[in-house]
This record gives sequence, structure tokens and C-alpha cells, in this order.
Amino acid sequence: MFLLIIFTKPTYSHSNDLFTTIEPGSEEIEITSKSIYDQIGDESLNFEAFQLAYKGWVELKDSLDLKDQILTVIDFSQPSTNKRFYLVDLQQRKILFQDYVAHGKNTGNLWAKSFSNIPNSNQSSLGFYKTAETYHGKHGLSLRLDGLEKGINHLARQRAIVIHAADYAEESFIKKYGRLGRSFGCPALPSGNYQRIISQIKEGTLLYIYFPQKEYLSKSTVLN
Repeated sequence: MFLLIIFTKPTYSHSNDLFTTIEPGSEEIEITSKSIYDQIGDESLNFEAFQLAYKGWVELKDSLDLKDQILTVIDFSQPSTNKRFYLVDLQQRKILFQDYVAHGKNTGNLWAKSFSNIPNSNQSSLGFYKTAETYHGKHGLSLRLDGLEKGINHLARQRAIVIHAADYAEESFIKKYGRLGRSFGCPALPSGNYQRIISQIKEGTLLYIYFPQKEYLSKSTVLN
């Protein structure tokens, strides 16, 4: 009697030189994200924030038909005096833009602490978003965001959570008050680069707002 044992190799996909496994969360995803992170070579970008954002990108890129290999990471584990907005080109392995970004006024002062999906909470929401259309409103050019995680950020459009420029997001505000000003929950940017950033990420790229909150990390339908 002979016992035939067949060893199979995991299935991989190749997308514009990004080598990823079909199933996110695998060891190969972690290896790939570390490789890309090392090539980016900027330690101001939190590795865990990038790794989770990349894991979500792999999970969602086909089902959402994400545009290009552009990934935005907002790291709310950093104080608002840091440039904690990162626009990453995954194919070129580099940060295209890094800038200040404000959080909601009921999320915290210098540091972000509390997050909510509730309308009129004036708090930021964590998790994954798909960028949508632009419009011109009271803050000028603005970019709508669609929250992708039920119960975490899915009311983003209803709450009018958008990317826009604000004078309280400028470095001059930090110099005067020791922190950025705060929004009603929108990730507000300084005026200098925001139009170029919006032009780069609008209409179908992935944005991830990171904070090492155990509740979010355990409930995220994208990461789990």
C-alpha cells in the first residue's frame, strides 16, 4: 500500500510588480508590506499603520476596482504637530506627499483619543475609505469619502466627512497654539498641497485612518 502525498504551493497574483498572495493576512502579505516599507525608507511612517493599510489595499483592490497603486495613510497615533498624512505610491515605493492633517474637535486636542461614526459627534472615524467625487463648497475644492466599514465609518457621506483645506490645519496655527486646529470630523489639510493631493487620490483610491485602538482592530471587517 502506497500513500501519495501531494504538496501544493500557495497561489499568487502579480499586479504591476506587486507580489501578493490571493488571501490577505497571510505571511506573504506581511513579507511584501515589509519589503515595500523598507524601500520607501521613511521611518516617520509608522510600520504598523502602513502594514494594515497595505493589507486592506490587497483585500479591496479588486472588489472595489481601486484606481492605480495609490494608498493614503493617516496616522492618528501621532500628534497633530506631526506631518501624519502620507500619500504613498506603492509601485514606485515612495511617499508622494506628506503633510499635516487635522482630526475632529471631539476626538482630542494635540493627540487623537476618541473616535465615532455618529452624526454630529464632531469626531473622526477610523478605518478604510474609498475616495469619491470632488465638489466646491464652503472650503473650496473638497473630496467626498465613502466609509467602507459598517458601524465604524459607513456614515461618512451622511456626516459630510470630506477632505478639504482649512486655515487651522496650517503650520502657522501650530506655531501660535502648539497644535493644529480641529474639524467637525473631516481630515482637513493645509492649503499648500491639498489641490494636488485631491487630484492624485480622487475617484477611486483607498484611504486608511489608523489608530491602535483594540476595539477597531478586532471589529474591522476588512482586516479580519
